[in-house]
Amino acid sequence: MRFNYPNGTTYSNSEPNPQKKQVKKASPTHTFANRGMTFEEAINQSNEYYRERQIALVHKKPTPIQIVKVDYPSRSAAVIREAYFKQASTTDYNGVYEGYHLDFEAKETKNKTSFPLNNFHEHQVNHMKACTEHGGIAFVLLWFSSLKRCFFIESDLVITFWKNKEQNRKSIPLPLIEEQGIEIHTGFNPRIPYITALRTHIEKETHNHAKRH
Repeated sequence: MRFNYPNGTTYSNSEPNPQKKQVKKASPTHTFANRGMTFEEAINQSNEYYRERQIALVHKKPTPIQIVKVDYPSRSAAVIREAYFKQASTTDYNGVYEGYHLDFEAKETKNKTSFPLNNFHEHQVNHMKACTEHGGIAFVLLWFSSLKRCFFIESDLVITFWKNKEQNRKSIPLPLIEEQGIEIHTGFNPRIPYITALRTHIEKETHNHAKRH
């Protein structure tokens, strides 16, 4: 099925080919991918785990679409052939954790040495910036599928690179993500324990705020 943005351009989730430089892979023993689950499915399962235990209330945002072409191969079946996004999407997920508003994006790449900025759209970056300006916590969960590594990164890192992408590099290097992000070790239940990384982030921000005051 083909999706189009409101301006008529066709949606594509393509990304640059992986670079040749090899990086040692993390052990795949406990990765959700080895259980036949996509990154999005793993996050959805994790959100369900957190909701059931009243740890956090997080949901995936529905994307409103306008259907323009439908085929009816039989009376009891309909197949959508073409549709348009009614409006530009913001981020993938939002919710609440211990009084904090959460807004985050989930992204993945096959690249082994950096995370291409073309995985993001300008309206998503602007939304994360607005969210933080209003006191919310905006972040990105990055999945390096070839390396089977997952990271929690603050939205500020993405925003900074996005602002300078025309004059600087158009990807976030993995060493910087390792340095400034928080690596999430995937597991069984929840599959993506991102709340642990979120707690670390909140503790760091609280400590920094106390030092400034």
